Formats: sequence, structure tokens, C-alpha cells
Amino acid sequence: MPGYPKSIERLISELQKFPGIGKRSAERIALDMLKRDAKEALALADAIREARSSVKECGLCHSFSDEDICDICSSGSRDRNILCVVEEPKEVYSIEATSDYNGLYHVLKGKISPLDGIGPEELTVEHLLDRIKKEKFGEIILATNSDIDGEATAVYLAEEIRPLKIRMTRIAFGLPVGGLLDYADKLTISRALEGRREI
Repeated sequence: MPGYPKSIERLISELQKFPGIGKRSAERIALDMLKRDAKEALALADAIREARSSVKECGLCHSFSDEDICDICSSGSRDRNILCVVEEPKEVYSIEATSDYNGLYHVLKGKISPLDGIGPEELTVEHLLDRIKKEKFGEIILATNSDIDGEATAVYLAEEIRPLKIRMTRIAFGLPVGGLLDYADKLTISRALEGRREI
């Protein structure tokens, strides 16, 4: 039985590489794109190209930015006394969506995972410790996920930060152990921030 033309098979194969998109979903998306006006499909391609070429890493927090320093780090209205440490940039946006947090962020760009060969040196831990020493924050919130590697990362960071004599809190999790921040709803994240505890 003949399959799709090679160009469609390639499109399906590329779409399958995205998280949460299996073969059937990739096939539906690919076929839908081909049904649309060519202008629409090319607009998507242009948006991807533009994002890849213009989005960079913020020089302070390591989140996404169009500039050398992101809007959050450069904002004059943020509480510069508090720093929330997260694993990935997407978690910054999950927390921001709650409108309950007005401090700064630091993105680790992952979590410590010995089985995957990821240690503290593969993350932005050294830069985090330098920031804490220089910027003299009043509180550090450890907001890594509650899975095994996220917990291990929080424990490691707590040990590294504790000698600096700064208040440290760990967000409370109103979500199941192993749950991920970017899948949680706004209310759950809000309650987790409100219920953070001293470490």
C-alpha cells in the first residue's frame, strides 16, 4: 500500500520530534498544514525561523529573551530582594501566569541527573552562586520540580547556599510527587508559592 509522498513523510517525522506529539498527531498537523492557504503555512515557517534567530539567553537569569537582558531582569518594578530558582525557562512563564510572584528568577537549564550524566557543572549553578553573593538577595526560593532529580537538585543547592546565611525556602507542592510545574494550573502554582517553607 503506497504511503505519503516523501516530503509529507519528512514533515510528519519532524513534527513527531516535539514533546507530546505522536505519529497520529503529527500526521493530523501535517495534513492540516497542507490544507491551509500557503501564506498561513509559510507564516508558521517564518515565525519558527524568526524565533530561532532572534531569541537568545538572558545574560542574568538564563531565560528566553529578545535582548541581552530579559524584560523581567531589566524591569524597575520587580522585587530585587527575592530570587526564584527554576529548572527551565518555561517554568518562569508558568509562575508569571499566576501574577502572585514579583521577584527575579534564575534558570538552571536543567537538573542534576547522574543517570543522564548531568552534574552541577552542566547547569548554571556557578553563575547562581555568584549572583547570590553579589546581589545580596533576602530570600532564595528553590522551585525545582518534585521528581527525584528535582528534589536532589534542591538538596544540592540548599547545601551550597546555606553557608551564605540567606533565607531559603522550597515551594510547597499542591501537585503529586513527580508532577511538573509546567503542567500545573495557575491555582496549584499559586498555592505552592504561598505554602513555601524554610529549608
